Amino acid sequence: MSPLWCNGEWLAARDFRAAPMDRGAIHGLGLFETLLGMDGKVVFFERHLARLAAGCARLGWLAPQQQFVDLPEAMARLLVMAGLTSGQARLRLTVSAGTGPLANLASGADRVVWITASPLAQAPAALAVNIAPWPRNERGALAGLKCASYAENLLALDQARRGGFDETLFFNTADELCEAATGNVFVVRDGVVMTPPLASGCLAGITRKLVLELAGHDGIACGEGGLGRAELDGADEVFVTSATRGPVVVARVGERRLDPPRLGPRIRSLWEAQVRCNILD
Repeated sequence: MSPLWCNGEWLAARDFRAAPMDRGAIHGLGLFETLLGMDGKVVFFERHLARLAAGCARLGWLAPQQQFVDLPEAMARLLVMAGLTSGQARLRLTVSAGTGPLANLASGADRVVWITASPLAQAPAALAVNIAPWPRNERGALAGLKCASYAENLLALDQARRGGFDETLFFNTADELCEAATGNVFVVRDGVVMTPPLASGCLAGITRKLVLELAGHDGIACGEGGLGRAELDGADEVFVTSATRGPVVVARVGERRLDPPRLGPRIRSLWEAQVRCNILD
């Protein structure tokens, strides 16, 4: 059974404890980051911790790295303790609100910050995606937060997978493309790579931002902009990004099969090279 790090201590998974009325457990009031481990190193942890700090600031919480300054070292040590020093691994850093009154978001004194690590399978070569049957609310209070309240995503994924798909894409209430259930989405048309803006309600994905940077540095036309159904239907390529999978091309949107991609694999190669550089830093 893999160990875990919790509030500065090392525990066996069976010894993990949270308060019975922790608002993270009973109301989903928590934040998390999913990070890629590669050959025993934690990839892009600075970017993940910065996003987590921004999410905590929105909720009025102290960022975990202000409370536990050794978080990067703890993540790296956890990979060693879990025997995950070769190949890919998934790390999850979670912050739960702890107990407290419903009308007050302040962290409880018993809030829990913990890190887990698990093996990670290789990313698929391509994905089949459908369209989620309900929209994202781009004006909702949780828009842009990597929130522990994840049931909507899981319901959408279950609906997609029961239909023979790997992922699902959300449009928002303005009928604009927003994001995938477990990542961000990019559309390629006439050699231009576009992704929905943060105003669409999508998460500020770590890999999303990195792809925009890498594509721009490589001379690939790219940017953010509103994308309607016509842009998705007319796309030459589509790919989905996440921290653990990186950019993965989409072979099918609904029943429409896409032609073999050109820019998607190129962008994935750029991402893989950047991951290798991050490991060697």
